[in-house]
Amino acid sequence: MSAPTVTRAEPGAMSHRQIMEALSGLLLVLFVAMSSATIVATALPKIIGSLNGSQTQYTWVVTASLLTATATTPIWGKLADLYSKKLLVQLAIVLFIAGSIVAGFSQTAGQLIAARAFQGIGMGGVQALVQVAIAAMIPPRERGRYNGYLGGVLALATVGGPLLGGLIVDTSWLGWRWCFFIGAPIAVIALVVLQRTLHLATIRRDNVKIDYAGASLIAAGVSVLLIWVSFVDSSFGWISWQTGALVGAGLALLAIAVRIESRAAEPVVPLEIVKQRTTALSILASLAVGMAMFGGSVFLGQYFQIGRGYSPTEAGLLTIPLMAGVLVSSTISGRMISNSGKIKPYIVAGTLLLVAGFAVLSVIDHQTPLWYVGVGMALVGIGVGMSMQNLVLAVQNSVQLKDIGAASSTVAFFRSLGGTIGVSVLGAVLAHRVTDSITTQLAAAGVPAGSSGGDTSSLNLAELPAAMQHIVRAAYGDATGHIFLLSAAIAVVGVIAALLFRQITLRSTIDLAGAAPEAKSAEDESAIPAGSISR
Repeated sequence: MSAPTVTRAEPGAMSHRQIMEALSGLLLVLFVAMSSATIVATALPKIIGSLNGSQTQYTWVVTASLLTATATTPIWGKLADLYSKKLLVQLAIVLFIAGSIVAGFSQTAGQLIAARAFQGIGMGGVQALVQVAIAAMIPPRERGRYNGYLGGVLALATVGGPLLGGLIVDTSWLGWRWCFFIGAPIAVIALVVLQRTLHLATIRRDNVKIDYAGASLIAAGVSVLLIWVSFVDSSFGWISWQTGALVGAGLALLAIAVRIESRAAEPVVPLEIVKQRTTALSILASLAVGMAMFGGSVFLGQYFQIGRGYSPTEAGLLTIPLMAGVLVSSTISGRMISNSGKIKPYIVAGTLLLVAGFAVLSVIDHQTPLWYVGVGMALVGIGVGMSMQNLVLAVQNSVQLKDIGAASSTVAFFRSLGGTIGVSVLGAVLAHRVTDSITTQLAAAGVPAGSSGGDTSSLNLAELPAAMQHIVRAAYGDATGHIFLLSAAIAVVGVIAALLFRQITLRSTIDLAGAAPEAKSAEDESAIPAGSISR
């Protein structure tokens, strides 16, 4: 049983100014984490090319950070229900900085993948804990208004990140390594701001147990399945002993994890919360939205650079319609939700627009007019802005404050899991189609694939003859549309889940009615005596 939670007697216990001061630190933290991923988005083709990496390694540079972020998100969320949220946010930032610096010094694609995996641990903590801290300060009814600020920061990070990444890569005296180094000073500023502004209520709890076994099994099971996705149909067949071994092992590990979670005193993924209708549907929709959004958008930078021949800076500029859509829709829908208290119509509309956007992008090739690509990206961005954060809000509205961390991180976990699976699956499909296309076109031109670098990195275009560059660009440009078609099909699942939601009216209190305010409050979690446990 969970300990009694802290509640606020009045919804306005914190003034708007106090909330904005605390929110400034949290949003700065989120900006650091999100911009790290988007800076890499446009720079990654050149990074992998300079490290002589492959398409599979390109995918794993993205997947590695998503995987560790996914695996650790439930742990961060559970820890937030038990310990100091402020301290945990600061710890996540430090881990993120360390991973970023190591990534900047990487000498091979393998080292970069490992560094990104470590970086993902901090990234998962930041993404989960920012949502948890906001939920602990602001009632759900008012949270929609503040979600507009959240959406604005996400849009700024996702718009500014690709542009900044492109400029860094295109600036000879900087180089791609500064895509990782540049976040460190911003993160230090975030630490200082949080130390001064973040003050949350605390409680003491005894006999705390974290389900590390369940979390480890979940991470191991997901990792095994993703390894299978990455190599099936290239290194071994769909029907082979390798497929049987990997799929069987992955499913067995996840089954054991579910059994352990059902018996754990403090499960990282609380099954009683997952079984609730709102949470279950939010998880299903988040899984689909994450799979479609991460899996689709991650390859846009590659499409513009490899498939269309634009520079990293130009590729960043060309993705602005996607990010502008997120900014506008999240801000407007957030305020409308706060005014009405209704959330289902916006989630349904968002998932429908997401499907429409990917359907538009599903027919692009290496010669598609840019205005058409821009329309598709704008629709995807609007859909993401109206659905992603609101799915978390729907779950937060249905649980007590004592379970906010676990509930929020559970939705974030499945969203990241969807993104990880999406990037792996779509990346594998893209690599397979590109390889087949390049091989076919080389054979038609009378050139053996191995004689022109076909068995090395097809992303290192600078070392290829002009004729080969054209073949590679056409292959990537034409194959990208197919992965967006898969993204559209996956996003349909999100629409179905959104339609099955009951009508939800957001509450105007921090905690559910009936929660007992027996815990001791404190102005600052950092003031807790050693050995005590806070939330």
